[in-house]
Amino acid sequence: MKMLKKAPLAILLGATLLPAYAMAHAHMGGHSAIGPSEGDREFSLSGTGSSSKDFDNSSFGISGDYGWYLSDRTLAGIRQSISYADVEGEDIGDDFWNGSTRLFADYHFGHNAARPFVGASLGGIYGDGVKDTGIAGLEAGLKYYLLPTTFIQARAEYQFLFDSGDSAEDNFDDGAWAYTFGMGLNF
Repeated sequence: MKMLKKAPLAILLGATLLPAYAMAHAHMGGHSAIGPSEGDREFSLSGTGSSSKDFDNSSFGISGDYGWYLSDRTLAGIRQSISYADVEGEDIGDDFWNGSTRLFADYHFGHNAARPFVGASLGGIYGDGVKDTGIAGLEAGLKYYLLPTTFIQARAEYQFLFDSGDSAEDNFDDGAWAYTFGMGLNF
């Protein structure tokens, strides 16, 4: 009985994705080239979030990337992230907004639908919950192409804050991990 209830959803999903795949395949001239070429641009949106079981402490964030492929494997661009946290407590204020603007460069491996990548970013962080300062990070992730130019991605970044070159070296050991999941397209 449960299988019958799920069947309409599977049919609806298939009926929605099949025409999109056929249009993308036709747009690519009938061949199945996957991923970007040198000179292509890329736009992606990613998000992250968490809440306590009672939803009294919650946070969420969104990150938008815009980049240019310097080769079919090397992407350089700019990333804008915004995060919000609503934290309950007497010692802590109601909510915090933070943002960061970073330049990034990523190197992608392979030419299949699954493309792991590694990279680095450098920029600034600002907002209510942080001291306005520099931020740098190393990152790794995976893009998976669902269509020739459309992908989903997961990324992990190790970020650390700094005020000067000396503090960057000192603060590397005190960094934090940031995780995002999203989707994007090449054009």
